Amino acid sequence: MIIREKYLSKIREFYDSNLIKIITGIRRCGKSVLLRQIIDELVNNGIDEKHIIYINFEDIEYSCIDNYLELNKYVKSKIIDSEKYYLFFDEIQMVEKWEKTINSFKATLNVSVFVTGSNSKLLSSELATLLSGRYVSFRIQPFAFSEVIKLKKLTDIRDIEEAFDDYLLWGGLPQRFELKSKDSMKTYLTDVFDAIVLKDIVKRHNIKNVTLFQRIMEYLITNPSQTFSPSKMLEEFERAKIPISTKTVYECLDYAEETLLMNKVHVYDIRGKKILSRNDKYYLTDLGLGQILNVNKKTQYGAYLENVVYNELIYRGYNVSIGNNNGKEIDFVATKHNVLEYYQVAYSLQNEDTEKREFEAYKNIDDNYPKYVISIDKLDYSQNGIIHKNVIDWLLEE
Repeated sequence: MIIREKYLSKIREFYDSNLIKIITGIRRCGKSVLLRQIIDELVNNGIDEKHIIYINFEDIEYSCIDNYLELNKYVKSKIIDSEKYYLFFDEIQMVEKWEKTINSFKATLNVSVFVTGSNSKLLSSELATLLSGRYVSFRIQPFAFSEVIKLKKLTDIRDIEEAFDDYLLWGGLPQRFELKSKDSMKTYLTDVFDAIVLKDIVKRHNIKNVTLFQRIMEYLITNPSQTFSPSKMLEEFERAKIPISTKTVYECLDYAEETLLMNKVHVYDIRGKKILSRNDKYYLTDLGLGQILNVNKKTQYGAYLENVVYNELIYRGYNVSIGNNNGKEIDFVATKHNVLEYYQVAYSLQNEDTEKREFEAYKNIDDNYPKYVISIDKLDYSQNGIIHKNVIDWLLEE
C-alpha cells in the first residue's frame, strides 16, 4: 500500500489541533488506511500508543456502541490520565447522534479527534451549525492514476498505457488492485456497490420497491458525464413499461450524492460569471462501480475519459463547474486559489470535425486564463494559445 501523501500533507498540520478532523469519502476509497497512516506517523513522532484510541464501527467488536451515550462511556473508560489522547472514529455515521459526544469531547477533554464517514450528510446543515468553527473537513478520493502508477511501480510507457486502459474502465478503489482476475475484481466491486445501495440507501431510507430503485440507479451510473434530463429518463422507463415519477428520480439522485457514489456539477455562465440552476451533470466517484452494471451497452470511452479528468481535478483540489460560453459548453471551469483554468475533453482529436468543435468551444472567451484540450492523442494539437495535452502525460504531471 502506498503512503497517501497528497492527503496527509493537508491533514498533518492539524494533528495536534483541537479542531475536529472530518474525513469523508465513498466506501472503500481508503479512509481506514489513511487513519492508520496518521496513527503510524503519530507513533513515529513519539506518541504513546496507549494514548491512541481507534474504533472502526464496521467491526462487530464495537457493535454495542451504536449511540452517543455508549460512545461517551467507552472513550472515557479508556482515558486514564491528563495527557493528550488521539481519538480515531471510523465510519462514525453508524453511531446515532455521534456529533453530541464528539462536541463534548472537544469541549471537556484534552484530545485530538479524527472521524471518517461514507455519507455527505456527515456535514449536513444541522451538524455544521452544531460544530460551527470547530472542525476541518477533507474529501478522500479513490486512487488517482498517478497513485496507481506509484502502487504498481510502473516505468515502461507500454505498461503505463495498459494501466490507464484498465483504470479508465475499472476505476481506482484501492483494494481492487490486490485482486488478480477480472472475475474476482468484478465480484469485489459488485459487493461494494451492493453495500452502498442496500445498506447505505435502501435500509437508511426504508425504500420499499428495491427492484425499481436498483433499475433507476443502474440507469444513472451507466450514463456518466451526461447533462441530466429527467424527461428523457422518464421516456425510456415508460417505453419499458416501468412507471416512475420525477420526484422518485430526484430522490435517487440525492441518495447517490449522499453516499458519495456520484457528484453533481453545476453550470457556470462564463459571461455572466454566475452559477446556473439547470442542466447539471453527474460524475461517478469511481468508474469501476459503473462498469459492473454496464451490461450489453457500448463502452462510452469519451464519457469515461471526461469522468477521469473531472475526478483528477477534484483530487488536485479544484472547485469544478461546467462552463456555458454563450450556449457552447466548456467541459470544465476549474478554480483554485483565485486562479481559473478551462478544460475540454475528447477521447481523440483525429477526426477534423471533433478537433474543430473542441477548440472552437473557446471562441470569444477573451480572458487570459489557461485553456486546455485533453485527449488520448500523442500528437500535439495545440493552437491559437490553447494547449493540447495527452491525458496520461497530464495525469502524471507533478
